Amino acid sequence: MTGIALLSALTAKLRWTQQRQDLLAQNVANADTPNYRGQELKPFSFGDTLDNLPLDPGASAGDDPLAIPIAGDDPAVADPHQQLSFEVTPEGNGVTLEDEMMKVTANQLDYQAATSLYSQSLGLIKTAIGQ
Repeated sequence: MTGIALLSALTAKLRWTQQRQDLLAQNVANADTPNYRGQELKPFSFGDTLDNLPLDPGASAGDDPLAIPIAGDDPAVADPHQQLSFEVTPEGNGVTLEDEMMKVTANQLDYQAATSLYSQSLGLIKTAIGQ
């Protein structure tokens, strides 16, 4: 199913939400760590993802544009200074648990929406091929 642009974009969105969940969990785990600043991924864009899809569905997986680097590997993806903190503790920690939990909830809703769209798209494909 990698040759279908919609499914490839939804797969990329699912990978992004998983990566974001990992970063948000890391932020919560370090809520009491001195001088820790929360990390955040750059926002996901379906348009950019679709623009970067290979034209050849059989293209090499080594240069997969949908691959999301692990946090910290690419400063353009996750930057600990990118997340602005309005509240900073005397120890220098910039993580607010309430904000992080709201982000976790929003991320969960994004994941559920993407999985629902993916399932419905597969259902439409199965209907179209008569299964």
